Amino acid sequence: MYTVLVIDDSPSMRRIIKDMINSIDEFEVVCVATDAYDAREKIKEYEPDLVTIDINMPKMDGVTFLRNLMRLHPMPAVVISGEGVRGNDIFDDGAVGFIPKPENGETMQSFQERIKDTLLNLTFLLKRYTLKKPQASRKTSTQSLNIEYKIHPDEVIPLKAATFPGMKLIAIGSSTGGVESLLRVFKRLPGNLPPILITQHIPYGFSSSFAQRLNDHSEVEVCEAKDGMILEKGHGYLAPGNMHLTIEKFGNEYKTKLLDTKKVSQHKPSVDVLFRSVNNTVGSAAMAVMMTGMGDDGTIAMKELFDNGAYTVAQNEESCVVFGMPMKAIQAGAVKDIIHLDEIADYIIEFSKGKKR
Repeated sequence: MYTVLVIDDSPSMRRIIKDMINSIDEFEVVCVATDAYDAREKIKEYEPDLVTIDINMPKMDGVTFLRNLMRLHPMPAVVISGEGVRGNDIFDDGAVGFIPKPENGETMQSFQERIKDTLLNLTFLLKRYTLKKPQASRKTSTQSLNIEYKIHPDEVIPLKAATFPGMKLIAIGSSTGGVESLLRVFKRLPGNLPPILITQHIPYGFSSSFAQRLNDHSEVEVCEAKDGMILEKGHGYLAPGNMHLTIEKFGNEYKTKLLDTKKVSQHKPSVDVLFRSVNNTVGSAAMAVMMTGMGDDGTIAMKELFDNGAYTVAQNEESCVVFGMPMKAIQAGAVKDIIHLDEIADYIIEFSKGKKR
């Protein structure tokens, strides 16, 4: 059963859409919202698998809300609106479906069939999104959650820091606000850089499309990482939304290795796991970049990289959406340089040329 939040300012339309969705066997509307601000609180409370969004809403229009949702909490979203002229645009903003509201005498039965067809055609994506979605009950105590969240990277990858540097490599970690921030960085990168590994906290089902967005807007060839890929110059590898991304050395080559293990530092994929793996294989030849994000994922392993002589930088508070992850790394003494978002690409380029050592 897939849970749905319906967002629409019209009481009658909320009721109609809710009843139509509830009539589909695999779907259940768990709550409704009258505007974007109401929806924000309902998403936090109910954690739905899917949201439907109207475009014409008070306080904040649906397109702005959709963009904010994809930036801060990416999840499957279907636009149900009378604004048919926006149908193609909303896919660029992150929607996975568009259903025009009835017009020109269309019957409610026809409208219901269109809703049913659209949602059933999205079940493949929803299965991917919910497959690795945390299943803990909302009534689960904070104490029991902390038991899982406090797993140390040693339980996944023991520290075996590389004594001798390997090939140059760039590793990037980000979370809240990272989707748009990474796009800004990659737009400025040339295609002749050392391999780039990225762990962005993103739901499973969205990492593939996000990797494609990065690829489309950069000279770097970006893909969602698969197990056993040989790292190549000019390429970027994004961690899948349900696996830890690591690397291993095979002879003179380095390959990706995906781990389906526990969450580390509250996340899977985890920045700590990526940075620990980079330290173990590449060591002081690496550059680690900590970008916007909530929490402290990556701090432990970034300090290990720093102590091993790797070049470490963190995004400054001014340019972060959330200054949690960079702040924790800075407080831990794991960062050499603190820089603005718009400087990150330049620092990566300079590192690749040996100018930031």
